[in-house]
Amino acid sequence: MKVFIACLGTETNTFSPIPTGEETFVETMFYDGDATQHEQNLFSEPLHVWRRKTEAHQGVVVESLAAFAQPAGITVRGVYEGYRDRILADLEAALPVDVVLLCMHGAMVAEGYPDCEGDLLECARGVAGPDAVLGAELDLHCSVTKKMLAAADVIVTFKEYPHIDGGARAAELFDICTAKHQGTANPVMEVYDTRMINMWRTPVEPMKSVVADMQAREGKDGVLSVSFAHGFPWGDVPEASAKMLVIADGDRPKAAAVAKSFGERIWDLREETQASTHSIDEALDEAAQIAEGPIVLADISDNAGGGAPSDSTFILREMIRRKMSNAMNGLYWDPVATRFCFEAGEGATFDLRVGGKCGLASGDPLDLRVTVRKLLRDAGQTFGSSRNRMGDAAWVTTDGGIDLVLNSVRTQVFHPDAFTQLGLDPAERNIVVVKSTQHFYAGFAPLARKVLYVAAPGAIPPDFAAIPFENFTDPYWPRVANPFGA
Repeated sequence: MKVFIACLGTETNTFSPIPTGEETFVETMFYDGDATQHEQNLFSEPLHVWRRKTEAHQGVVVESLAAFAQPAGITVRGVYEGYRDRILADLEAALPVDVVLLCMHGAMVAEGYPDCEGDLLECARGVAGPDAVLGAELDLHCSVTKKMLAAADVIVTFKEYPHIDGGARAAELFDICTAKHQGTANPVMEVYDTRMINMWRTPVEPMKSVVADMQAREGKDGVLSVSFAHGFPWGDVPEASAKMLVIADGDRPKAAAVAKSFGERIWDLREETQASTHSIDEALDEAAQIAEGPIVLADISDNAGGGAPSDSTFILREMIRRKMSNAMNGLYWDPVATRFCFEAGEGATFDLRVGGKCGLASGDPLDLRVTVRKLLRDAGQTFGSSRNRMGDAAWVTTDGGIDLVLNSVRTQVFHPDAFTQLGLDPAERNIVVVKSTQHFYAGFAPLARKVLYVAAPGAIPPDFAAIPFENFTDPYWPRVANPFGA
């Protein structure tokens, strides 16, 4: 068995002013056919799994490009086409192949390509031919499109948010595709459109039970896989709504029925699963009333993982105005301020302009008197089983007693070690502000006395009814009370 593997993706916020070009891919993740020879991260992990499982079957692996960019705005056309064509050329050179496995995001948009994953799958099918098994693993914040379904044999998405199950889903995809190649299964896919735009937090009820029941349904009565594609709210594409995707063994009516059953269940839970948020004042008021910390405040509107700059100053400005102390805040993507800290050196006290550099969604910069506490070159943080880059990092303390972490490579907060590697202990602070929507949760929830989600101004505000869609024109909840009757 010959298995071809590759990765290409990003999560595109079509409203973001930050262009996605080649430098962002290289800075985030770029391997020229040798990803499995390096330490794995979230989007290279599937390739490691596929290589191990192929070799365990005494198969041959052909490994192509693995490129992933930190979420931002629309990808430059030439960059997408160049990476896509490189993968296709490698695939053609590897022919004949039995199985093609692609790790993608599912919400990538490039200039002229509103559905990059559908385009790549369609092109890969054209090169590999009708007899090759074509499988795709997607982030759950994806759009499942008609073009994807027409080209691929098997599509599997992450089930968990935060994404702690990328490796498990890669194994699931491999097993179904291998079964099709060996003739022991005939996977067929059906989709149910929930007609919703929302964010679902899977570690907490009721979604925790939904995910558990999805997994319990797999492997029974001919059901091979159950995925919930949450969609990406800030991607203005024609097929943006959340969808249930079910794979059954040769039985389309069963796949459709199971997808409909789970889809209707999630629809019925729409009010209960709607994410509760606090204003800045509400969150800081509540945090101030709790005697013992840490209280974790998630700055969800400035999450780099959703294409936001990660340099907004709205929450920090109010904390300073209130003269709050014993608090920490990060990660601030500010390469200029970070460089100034390295120039000044540890122990230096000087005036530093922080944040507010990328546009209106970033707010105004703050001019602060800071002391440099610790500097670290090539910092990183844990996410699941992988290590992710932060670039150079600086811990500074304002003259009012607020600790900030600045860094040079744009990324959200995943884990407490983003701070502890610098000597900062979140457990010792009353208030910890993290620029993240949900991926912080697995690492911070165990030490937090309480977690509050803050809907500050920013590039990805969580008002789903008010997103200014132009390309997505279908009625959806919560903009429409009953989109099925619209």
